[in-house]
Amino acid sequence: MSKKHTFHIPVMGTGFTLDTPLKVAHLGIDSVVSIVDDVLIEKMRRMLCSQFDLTYSTISEKMEDFRAKRITSYLNLLNDLVTARFNDLKNGSRDSLKEIRKYLDLLPNNEELIAQFKTLTNNFDSLADLRIWLDRNLAPGSIDVNIMTKLDKPNHFKGQPLGHEHNDAHAALRGYAKSELESSVVFSAGMNPRLYTYLEKFDDFFPDSNGKIKKKVILKVSDYRSALIQGKFLAKKGIWVSEFRIESGLNCGGHAFATEGSLMGPILEEFVGNRKELAETLESLLIDALRDKNRTIPEKSPKIRITAQGGVGTAEEHRLLIERYELDSVGWGSPFLLVPEATTVDQETLDKLVSADEKDLYLSNISPLGVPFNNLKDNSKDMEKLEKIQAGRPGSPCPKEYLALHAQPESRSLCTASRQYQRNKIKLLDRDELSEEEFNRNYNGIVEKACLCMGLGEASMQVYDLDPSADKKGVAICPGPNMAYFSSIMSLREMADHIYGRINVIAKKNRPQMFVKELQLYLSYLSSKIDEIQGVPSKKQQKYLNAFSKNLQDGIDYYRSFTEQVKDIYKEGFERIEEELSLQNADMNKLQERLALLPLS
Repeated sequence: MSKKHTFHIPVMGTGFTLDTPLKVAHLGIDSVVSIVDDVLIEKMRRMLCSQFDLTYSTISEKMEDFRAKRITSYLNLLNDLVTARFNDLKNGSRDSLKEIRKYLDLLPNNEELIAQFKTLTNNFDSLADLRIWLDRNLAPGSIDVNIMTKLDKPNHFKGQPLGHEHNDAHAALRGYAKSELESSVVFSAGMNPRLYTYLEKFDDFFPDSNGKIKKKVILKVSDYRSALIQGKFLAKKGIWVSEFRIESGLNCGGHAFATEGSLMGPILEEFVGNRKELAETLESLLIDALRDKNRTIPEKSPKIRITAQGGVGTAEEHRLLIERYELDSVGWGSPFLLVPEATTVDQETLDKLVSADEKDLYLSNISPLGVPFNNLKDNSKDMEKLEKIQAGRPGSPCPKEYLALHAQPESRSLCTASRQYQRNKIKLLDRDELSEEEFNRNYNGIVEKACLCMGLGEASMQVYDLDPSADKKGVAICPGPNMAYFSSIMSLREMADHIYGRINVIAKKNRPQMFVKELQLYLSYLSSKIDEIQGVPSKKQQKYLNAFSKNLQDGIDYYRSFTEQVKDIYKEGFERIEEELSLQNADMNKLQERLALLPLS
């Protein structure tokens, strides 16, 4: 059967959606699990085996290929538990009727299905007919996984370096490939050619004669050009990209990979105009590659899904994206952090999210990756970090080393949030003859990095008490700016009803339309980049700022034209958009004046 929901739950952190499929997949909702943290994954598997009275066998770090084996075992466990729960729901017994009704209540445009269900259950003698109907109309949500392509640290075993197939991302991919799941892997954070090439090692990523692919590839991309380049690279290897997932550069959660000023609306418009050409181009390359590899060539043309996420917050915006840009699904991330039925967040952090305003959600420099990172003011991880700085012991222990990517001479790489790295850098600072202002600026730049490996999984550790003997640690969390407009804990039913326009859970009246909000964020980002210029900008900086400025202005012009086309159809959120765009255009003019005053190199 075709997908009935038009939203999905994206990956959030390493732990916030780690068990989300177990909560929502039997209700037909797709979600994404992070497979970065195999230590947390193993603890979660142990807990679930105990909870469901299943045999648990430890996969220790002393075992060969332990990372991949942990991931495979956890994903197989999730698959088994979700399958069992869905089959219980679908067996058509009296006990399952309540859960079936819950499934149907969550769906969009569900009136006809609910009416059919009532008719069948009113005549409970027709149990066979009910089960046939359930088979036709109910399907579980997909258990997808996410791999950040850049987190591909080399590894060692018994003191000896391992080949690249045992790098972190490669091992995670192998763990997924060997699992029993029939779902998708989402590649995020850019292109990793060696990792993409590794897909060829596994038959499940290739199509059968009907075009069915057991394990599909989803690419998270920032623009059409990136989609085309990566899609062609994979197609030439016989790997089909089943979905391109477009994410806003700044109006999203987690790491923010800012584009050169290209905005969501114009990017989506380009996909609309080129969707057919994209599919035909990639299919031609795919068929040639499959033929060269003596692999099965599908009889039917494979399909491409186009989805998007980042900043959507109202039913009207959801409908706009689905209808105007012909999207197959829309990702709702940050708001689901307030839905305990779907995600796992500790109570202290939940309370902070509920009360968070615009000023409490900001783009920070705390990530050891050196990429801007969305942050929540006064989260417990930052408070923990501050206590260590004040005690004269900045930095964190680094037991997991997933972000230990900073090369060291004659030594293993270190994470920039680690105590050892920060101690080394501060010693070098002490040797330099710096002014107090320069020293403080450099010192703060060193110690502001936070341990995300531990912080982004700590909520699951606390909620499920996964390590009772361990001290409670700080929780890091990475909601997008959109979180500022959601201010209460919600049930899954309330969240679905909000998405589909049956209710409105946003009480605050100051929320800007999602495209306007993204534009505000980009204008602020450009302003900060101009502020960073000291003296004469380099030619590279000039080129970047000029391209950024041009793309932003093109985006504003696009939105002004776009608003005229849709404001009578999608009224909510567009009442003030013309006035807001005029204000943003005035801000853009001021930034262009500042750019014009910069000296030329």
